[in-house]
Amino acid sequence: MIGYRVKSLREERKMSISELSTKSGVAKSYISSLERNLQTNPTILVLEKIAKILGIKVDALLYEQGDKNMDEEWMQIMQEIMGCGISKEEMREFIQDRK
Repeated sequence: MIGYRVKSLREERKMSISELSTKSGVAKSYISSLERNLQTNPTILVLEKIAKILGIKVDALLYEQGDKNMDEEWMQIMQEIMGCGISKEEMREFIQDRK
């Protein structure tokens, strides 16, 4: 269920409900209800906001196979790479050169 995945991913990132709420702009009570599966039909907009903060695609919340996400260290490395202005194409070229 979506709520279980939100809670699991949030906890993996050592993030509180309050922190996720503040960063995503989704009410803390709504996230709590979602995680307890009291709210079972969130809008795509809400899922997009939550997914963005968790560093995942919305699919990871909707579909069980989406639970295979990068660990926290890989997420930080990818954010550093993006912060340096390295494009996806440049990363692909780098990977190809290393093979």
